[in-house]
Amino acid sequence: KIFQAVVSCVGHDGTIYIIPKSFETELNKLMTEIQSNFKCLGLLEPYCWKKGEACVVRGSDTVWYRGKVVELGGSTLQVQYIDHGCIERIPQCHLYPTTLYTGIPPFCIPCQLYKTVPIGNFWQQDAVDCLQELLKNEEVEIHVQELPDNPWGKLSINLYFGGMSLSSFMAYQKYCVAEDCQDVATLELLEGDVAVLPSYELPPLPVPGDTFPVRVTHLVSPKEVYICLDPSKNLTKQSATAGDANCDSESLDEALKWYNRSVESLPFLTHFQTEMPCLVEYQDGLWYRAKLLSIEEFDPIRILVQFVDYGSFSVVPTSRLRHIPYHLLKYPVQAVRALLAGFKPALYDRNVKRIPYCPEWSVEALWAMMECIEGKQLSASILALSPEVTISLYEDDKNLIHMKLIEMGLADLDE
Repeated sequence: KIFQAVVSCVGHDGTIYIIPKSFETELNKLMTEIQSNFKCLGLLEPYCWKKGEACVVRGSDTVWYRGKVVELGGSTLQVQYIDHGCIERIPQCHLYPTTLYTGIPPFCIPCQLYKTVPIGNFWQQDAVDCLQELLKNEEVEIHVQELPDNPWGKLSINLYFGGMSLSSFMAYQKYCVAEDCQDVATLELLEGDVAVLPSYELPPLPVPGDTFPVRVTHLVSPKEVYICLDPSKNLTKQSATAGDANCDSESLDEALKWYNRSVESLPFLTHFQTEMPCLVEYQDGLWYRAKLLSIEEFDPIRILVQFVDYGSFSVVPTSRLRHIPYHLLKYPVQAVRALLAGFKPALYDRNVKRIPYCPEWSVEALWAMMECIEGKQLSASILALSPEVTISLYEDDKNLIHMKLIEMGLADLDE
């Protein structure tokens, strides 16, 4: 059985407690009923609690929850929130014995990873911390593998977050050994010396002649741009590949979100090769997919990288470079380099200030092109796929984007 669930808690022993999404409505209904039935502030008279006794617990958020006493001791008792899994020490004044809801099974399910053995045969504290950071309150996909021997035992599962197998991820981090782990062998390619350099996949492109919506994500020169297919908008003939690209984009965003949450567990790069995929920290503090281009400075080492889903470049220190999980390589790059057809640098452009890396163009032409594309809904049509992707780029009124540069005398028509 496969279903979506939310991880409500990770126990100190590594037990993963999940609430199936299909249970959420019933749980919310029960919680509303409990709040209306228990408006008291707790027991004022002494009460002799027993281990395993059912109760309601007033949490730190002042909400009442179903609970079970798991350990006695002094003025506080160890209580498990049975619909969420977590165990806390609770003052007796925040507990209330009841048999009102004992006929309703717990809404959370205790789980263990299928055929996954933690190092040392129990989950070490750093592994539990990693699981809690990765999973708490996150929506995941559950693949049931084995039912427990008794109704209160743990369900054996494969769990997927952001499309990645949790067993594979934890084995890659050396927290466990996973018997049925398909991804680890490939993930280990990224450690030490890389025998065969992994690479990103290129996205499928629409058929030449079709018009399709695009966003310009980076401008190198007036003639050279990086475009991202934008299949969320509908123009003329929409190719099937564009829809696939949208799914890839959404899945990639989700996967990157997961890895940003646990980026500290990914090792820093210690060796560098041209075109090597990696994760790079951007100015906003988030990590994005990129590739290494060249070493720009040596004291200290600073490396030129390109963000493959945007096309933009940056020079960064090695402290902002980490190994990329193999899982993130399966998504095609989102930005495609393209040359714009139909125009060339103006023969008599009087602007003295030139683009240093592309001196045939003036800086004025670059700014003018930037103004033409910034914040605009654009469309494109592929003219050629080789030797380089060449396109015609249009404004939303179907006018060619470069006509404004020609009107301003910053470019000439190129027949």
